[in-house]
Amino acid sequence: MVRSLLQPGRHLPNRQRPLRANRIGTHTAVAALALALMVGTGTPAAAQAAPAAPTDAAAKAHPDLWPRAQWPWRADPAMERRIAALVKRMTLEEKVGQILQADLSTVTPEDVHRYHLGSVLNGGNAGPGGNDYAPAPEWLKLADAFYDASVDKRDGGVAIPVMWGTDAVHGHSNIVGATLFPHNSALGATHDPALLQKIAAVTAAEVRVTGIDWTFAPTITVPQDTRWGRAYEGYSEDPALVASYARPFIEGLQGKPNSGPVLAGPHVIATAKHFLADGGTFEGRDQGDAVIDEATLIKVHATPYVSAIDAGVLSVMASFSSWHGVKMTGNKSLLTDVLKKRMGFAGLVVSDWNAHGQVAGCSNASCPQAVNAGIDLLMAPDSWKALYHSLIAQVRDGIVPTARLDEAVGAVLRVKMRAGLFEAGRPSSRPLAGQFDLLGSAAHRAVARQAVQESLVLLKNQGGLLPLSPKSRILVAGDGADDIARQSGGWTLSWQGTGLDPKLFPGATTLWQGIDAAVRTAGGTATLSPDGSFAGPKPDAAIVIFGETPYAEFQGDVRSLQLKPDQRAPLETMRKLKAAGVPVVAVMLTGRPLYANPFLNTADAFVVAWLPGSEGAGLADGLLRKADGSVAHDFTGRLPFRWPMTAVPGGPTLYPLGHGLSLKTPVAAWAPLPEQSGVDDSAGSTTEYFQKGVPTPGWSLEIQNPASGGITRITSVPANVADSGVAITATDYQVQEGARTFAFSGTKGEAALALTTHAPADLSRETNGEMMLVATIRVDTKPTAPVTLAMRSGAQTARLPLGTLDMLPHGSWTTLGVPLQCLRKAGASVGAVDAPLILSTPGAMTVSLARVKLGMDAQVRLDCATH
Repeated sequence: MVRSLLQPGRHLPNRQRPLRANRIGTHTAVAALALALMVGTGTPAAAQAAPAAPTDAAAKAHPDLWPRAQWPWRADPAMERRIAALVKRMTLEEKVGQILQADLSTVTPEDVHRYHLGSVLNGGNAGPGGNDYAPAPEWLKLADAFYDASVDKRDGGVAIPVMWGTDAVHGHSNIVGATLFPHNSALGATHDPALLQKIAAVTAAEVRVTGIDWTFAPTITVPQDTRWGRAYEGYSEDPALVASYARPFIEGLQGKPNSGPVLAGPHVIATAKHFLADGGTFEGRDQGDAVIDEATLIKVHATPYVSAIDAGVLSVMASFSSWHGVKMTGNKSLLTDVLKKRMGFAGLVVSDWNAHGQVAGCSNASCPQAVNAGIDLLMAPDSWKALYHSLIAQVRDGIVPTARLDEAVGAVLRVKMRAGLFEAGRPSSRPLAGQFDLLGSAAHRAVARQAVQESLVLLKNQGGLLPLSPKSRILVAGDGADDIARQSGGWTLSWQGTGLDPKLFPGATTLWQGIDAAVRTAGGTATLSPDGSFAGPKPDAAIVIFGETPYAEFQGDVRSLQLKPDQRAPLETMRKLKAAGVPVVAVMLTGRPLYANPFLNTADAFVVAWLPGSEGAGLADGLLRKADGSVAHDFTGRLPFRWPMTAVPGGPTLYPLGHGLSLKTPVAAWAPLPEQSGVDDSAGSTTEYFQKGVPTPGWSLEIQNPASGGITRITSVPANVADSGVAITATDYQVQEGARTFAFSGTKGEAALALTTHAPADLSRETNGEMMLVATIRVDTKPTAPVTLAMRSGAQTARLPLGTLDMLPHGSWTTLGVPLQCLRKAGASVGAVDAPLILSTPGAMTVSLARVKLGMDAQVRLDCATH
């Protein structure tokens, strides 16, 4: 049995190997050397080469070089005869339906019956009846409806039970009231495979409560560049650590192979994802290109898949990403020649969300290349019907060979049979179904609390400040202290995990609530003060909680390894408390290691809490002593990624892989860290165009007169553009002069305000991800003539009529969301957008604008069908 497990740190290219300091006190010499090598432009001293033009030769794997795994499921001749008999009886339409997966938002039970669909899924923003916050019984009711439709034989046919897949990636995280575990980067810090198996078992049980039988987990990516917005979905940059987690997590979800049908016990079908090298793309770009040699592809990124296949994982999800310019979803040499033939995987290969549409020569509506490459089930959330018709024609024309279609159908049927789906009955009749008291049960929350406690990584503890006495006066500050959604991150009730009401988290505990409960129980006092202000006696200590805000996938991609400017405000709170003589404990919420030198220098103690999920009391377990003064829990978490010295990607390392202090670690004198990030904060954004009343870097605010061709760039206010009849002034929104007011006189014909750039933005991913253009806007005076919203891509402009803005309240601020898919349908070329927003009218109106960005949440959402 071949293995490619490497020692920590040994798999890294020379330019990425950690710079290791012997003790904390020696890191300043390393920093001085690193800063001397930097040029201050934000470019790494040794940058990865940009992707070259794709070539089939560069992206063709050599299977003989790859490791073999040991597929553990025993051969079952009776099952194979049953599969062959079913396939023989199936019509072409039934076969094609079996290899399609539709999203809840675009499919009904009747569709499942009519089109013989093999699977459905709920995307991050989908739920029963269009309500992704629907109570758990509604999910189970819908599972029954889909099942009943799939086995309905009123029209004849084979009637094969449908599978339902869900992204239960840190607990059953789409369901209100479910247990939310720390995200995977936190679990990587525990170095505890046995705990991972317990987490998986709890997750499987809670998924089964709602009648769902398949989860798209675990993510066994090996992130090599934490600029990637999905880095927190990976356990570690070390393939050996990730591989050590794959088997126990899969067995926790699925049970052990050959121990009976998966669904006969408290288990679900598992998915290893994303095959392959989604964590190895150029500059950490989500859905990007892995420009790496085949040896690195094998040693770093394939290693965990050997463990996953050895564990008998029943599905593998192909990655959105590319290898040398060729999309994984269309790479036959990897999906078929390597994964299925060389490595011996005999489950089903499912594609990612409309990923087939990114394969060369494909569209969302047609992609025979993906099926021919080895995809067995196409995740086609909103494109399934078009694919159904195109695939039928392509099989008839021989473009997709019948033998390949039969092979894909067989893979789907084989997984369903190993799961016991044919005999399982209605979802509501299966084990654990409807036991809603299991969702967020005390026993399950105890496992999540243990995971939080074990994942905490202590990076500084001057003077032995931690653990704090719970009998003392403790101030809790920072904008992350009392926010379940913030501490849970993306993939929480919605795709991005944003815009969530605290009421959607019954039974959950914020970090503040966990600290407060522990302190009150011990007889101390705890006070919540987000800005750090206090009255009366000086606190004995302050805990300041700060860090990243929720994101998922490409929305989390960053250009440098640092917090965004608006996430750094708690640093001033810490400095203010220190100036008042209050000892400070810094607690960082983050999905990935980021430059934090100013925070490390200021705080007396520094703890990385990652994205801990619903059980905030786990933080208190680490920060506070027991009431009797003894230590409750030592810090055992160790970094699963290197911690950066600067914000420069690929730059020097402050703390190496595996670093972390315990309460027993001798404390050296603190040597101040340099506070130069090494990057320029003014780099342009492709998703944020206008903030606090001004264009973001790389974008311009213009007033345009389409008739005359006049364009005036607005760089200061007040301003009066005479040839367009538009006056611009400052107004307040959240902060003084945090918005701009545009008074259109209507006397010069049509006039427009526009946000433009000279570097067009590719919004293809964002459009596929169902994102919106979101404007924070106030209508001050009603338009006297119709208003148009447009998006420009070079010479091509897409326009949407907004009427006289009657959909918006007048005189008060609101957020207007315009789906990018609406703009694409209206003709926008979303691959090269140089003006994401053009608002025009030939009449008079006054509107104020504070912010324009891409997002998922808006108070008013434009309906494509009526505009």
